[in-house]
Amino acid sequence: MRDALPVPENGRVSDVRHVLVLPDRDAAQDAEDAQWLLVLRDENGRLDAGELDEFAGEWDGWREEP
Repeated sequence: MRDALPVPENGRVSDVRHVLVLPDRDAAQDAEDAQWLLVLRDENGRLDAGELDEFAGEWDGWREEP
């Protein structure tokens, strides 16, 4: 049996994505629970969570917390 290779430690994981859940109005005519997701990468932390909440709310959607 070979010696196992060391597994490197994971570095600190930063939250760099925002997920907005928005209803798909066209598909909602056939299914009440039709939705689509918008995943926004934000490596530099420039997106404001409050503004994203407001934007999603304008479309009857919401922002998911990580």
